[in-house]
Amino acid sequence: MKSFLLAFVLLALASSLASAFDPSPLQDFCVAVDDPLHGVFVNGKFCKDPKLAKSGDFYFSVKMPGDTNNPVGSNVCAVNVDQIPGLNTLGISAARIDFAPYGQNPPHTHPRATEILVVLEGTLLVGFVTSNPNNTLVSKVLNKGDVFVFPIGLIHFQFNIGKTNAVAFAGLSSQNPGVITIANAVFGSDPAIDPGFLAKAFQLDKKVVEDLQKKSWMDSN
Repeated sequence: MKSFLLAFVLLALASSLASAFDPSPLQDFCVAVDDPLHGVFVNGKFCKDPKLAKSGDFYFSVKMPGDTNNPVGSNVCAVNVDQIPGLNTLGISAARIDFAPYGQNPPHTHPRATEILVVLEGTLLVGFVTSNPNNTLVSKVLNKGDVFVFPIGLIHFQFNIGKTNAVAFAGLSSQNPGVITIANAVFGSDPAIDPGFLAKAFQLDKKVVEDLQKKSWMDSN
């Protein structure tokens, strides 16, 4: 029985570790293609013959600023496996984030990735909130050249507190990290979550919840 329990615990631990990150590649690269007739299905994507890979499979440009003329005043240009097919199975991705003055990247999470952020221009207030029961805010003001890390799965944000535009680049530990913008998910779900339930969950008046659900929740990611 002791041996069985030990084996079970080790198996559970191994499974949790294996599911926490993208699987390790078993070849140099596996360029993603949307062509099941001429590819092999690996890790959610079909892969082209490595002999047919070209430089464009590993390239994408983010030199142009994103359009920040929107309600949140920011624009996230994702650079994941959908933009660079050669990222498939490599377990990383990136993003360029542009901020208008006082623009923000609203509270959100990446369910499959830790994020590391470097500020290229401007001044950002950034932070994340730890999990229950403490819900501790870990926050810092970042200037040009500063770097900050957001642990996997935790709610985090960035806010341009300066009077000029700001630019940051993020690296993420998944080829497809995913993003869940909290307000969008809670108040902009389709179909809508019962407003009476949300009113009780957030300790709000039901009419406030109904008003929030009527808003157009913009996704900058």
